[in-house]
Amino acid sequence: MRTLEGYLHGVNLGGWLSQTSDTSAEHYTTFITEQDIATIAELGLDHVRVPVDYMLLEEEDGTEKPEGYVYLDSCLNWCKKHGLRMILDLHKTYGYSFDPLDKTDKTIFFHDASLQERFYRLWRTLSKRYGAESDTMAFELLNEIVEPEVAEAWNQIALHAIAEIRKQAPDTWIIFGGVMYNNVLSVPMLAETADRKVVYTFHSYEPMIFTHQGAYWVQDMPADFRIAYPKCLAEYREASKILSQELAGAIYADDLKEMGADFFETLFAPALKIAQERDIPLYCGEYGVIDLADNDSKIRWAADICSVFNKYGIGRAYWNYKGKDYGIVDIPDVAVQKQLAQKL
Repeated sequence: MRTLEGYLHGVNLGGWLSQTSDTSAEHYTTFITEQDIATIAELGLDHVRVPVDYMLLEEEDGTEKPEGYVYLDSCLNWCKKHGLRMILDLHKTYGYSFDPLDKTDKTIFFHDASLQERFYRLWRTLSKRYGAESDTMAFELLNEIVEPEVAEAWNQIALHAIAEIRKQAPDTWIIFGGVMYNNVLSVPMLAETADRKVVYTFHSYEPMIFTHQGAYWVQDMPADFRIAYPKCLAEYREASKILSQELAGAIYADDLKEMGADFFETLFAPALKIAQERDIPLYCGEYGVIDLADNDSKIRWAADICSVFNKYGIGRAYWNYKGKDYGIVDIPDVAVQKQLAQKL
């Protein structure tokens, strides 16, 4: 199976240009700086995944916001200077948001041609601006499609978007993932393509009851719930009963092994099979553990999941570098920060 060379050990810059209530110039210029990119390089990582919301780049009526591109340009230049690569991840597009705290309909975009054209237009702009940067930048079409019912509609939209991007960016890696919040089990549903620079992506926060323990945004999750890693599979399944089937993730899938590297290898098996059959690289755009978990458990979990990533050459980006309840650099003990980064 081919690998996404140069994008094997990364970290997300969530909370900077996406998923932030502070859209001031001060936030954008201070939350992430060149020093942060230098720090990421010093931690031994090779790329950053940069979530970007459409609101940074265009007004509600679609008018371009040139000032928003300044931050992407800066990040690109910093990455070049410090030997990193960069994934431009369109986290939200006009008419679609994955965010569970955003109560908008999660299906309208997939049936509205005008919203889709707005999406294509933004990617035409992005690919025209950054298509020549294929040595440093990759594109990720859209973050986390939620509803399973739109899987085939999304496939057609993604293929159309890829064709549009190729007009300006013939050599850029293009990344896209599937439904159920980019669940690894949705990878076999992704459209097949002969394009040799396309990558299938998934996110992995399994078991959710561990990685999202105490998370305020997870429905029915008690704020004081805590659980360590590893525990036996039966214990995680029992604890996961407080969550909906959708939120509990893949913990109930058949044939899973006990917690450890074998658990993740079994969980990823269908995705690995389809990627090998189609000779398409796999990339895990998000994986991580909430800051409420104990540090030893975080490190053990990262070691297990990353051992499988390493075995199969799966690129990945840890969620998150800073903030968003998952930040590596928010861990008070710098030695623990470095120990965790070494596992990624």
